[in-house]
Amino acid sequence: MFTIASLWIPFTVTAAFAQVARNAMQRSLTGPLGTWGATNIRFLFGFPFALIFFALVIVVTGDPVPWPSAVFWLWLLLGALTQIVGTGLMLLAMNDSSFVVTIAYLKTEAIQAAIFGFVFLGDHLTLLKVVAIVIATAGVIITALRPGGARGFADIKPTTLGLLAAACFALSAVGFRGAIIIVPGVSFVTAATYTLVFGLLVQTAVLTAYLFLRAPDVPGKILALWRPSMFAGFLGAFASQFWFLAFALTAAANVRTLALVEVLFAQAVSYYSFKQPLSLREAGGIVLIVIGVGLLVSV
Repeated sequence: MFTIASLWIPFTVTAAFAQVARNAMQRSLTGPLGTWGATNIRFLFGFPFALIFFALVIVVTGDPVPWPSAVFWLWLLLGALTQIVGTGLMLLAMNDSSFVVTIAYLKTEAIQAAIFGFVFLGDHLTLLKVVAIVIATAGVIITALRPGGARGFADIKPTTLGLLAAACFALSAVGFRGAIIIVPGVSFVTAATYTLVFGLLVQTAVLTAYLFLRAPDVPGKILALWRPSMFAGFLGAFASQFWFLAFALTAAANVRTLALVEVLFAQAVSYYSFKQPLSLREAGGIVLIVIGVGLLVSV
């Protein structure tokens, strides 16, 4: 029987679709803006759309506007800042190792989110859900690796950077969930959107300040490219809105595991758009992802 609590499933799938589109837009802006400039677009141009989303939610729900508590700020800062740090570590790992090996490390995020969620939030996961998370994660790692790519696992530095990046992204998911679930006296929709507004505010302030200090010409370039940046910002805010709605309803580990369907989307695009055939290894990895995700949403 489908319930409100089950809405995290379509919320997560919607967020994953939107994130794929956002990533495509950001990639097109990386050339003129650099990696950090393109990254800041999702925050800087996403923030106004988050405000619009929040205004609409307040009008529809009639919920009061809560005052952020000290504990809310602690969870929010954990979520916002570890996401930025995780991005930096990811970029460093990609510089020191192959892209596909780094992606394999990053996809341990779901397992780490399960651990952090249990430790910090007391999120309960059944044994079957833990098994589902491990199976889906193994499928992604198998799909991501290429012949000869396993040599990258012998390198301590990229391994450490990749796993630390995954840990930061897992902590970010747990931090945002922690902030959402302590917003008092409002619906889960309002709590999620409220947290999104403050999260993007903090990330915009931090990353914009960093750019002014380290690359002072980039903020001006960002404003000059406001048209494509606006669309990328909308897609980023839209994706984050649905991520946060999902976090409001279930453990971060569940959301981040189901988010692995992004790999299936990417494989489908490669196969149908670029006529790139699947190898036996990739097919086996996809089967594991489907099994893991199917088990997750069925238990």
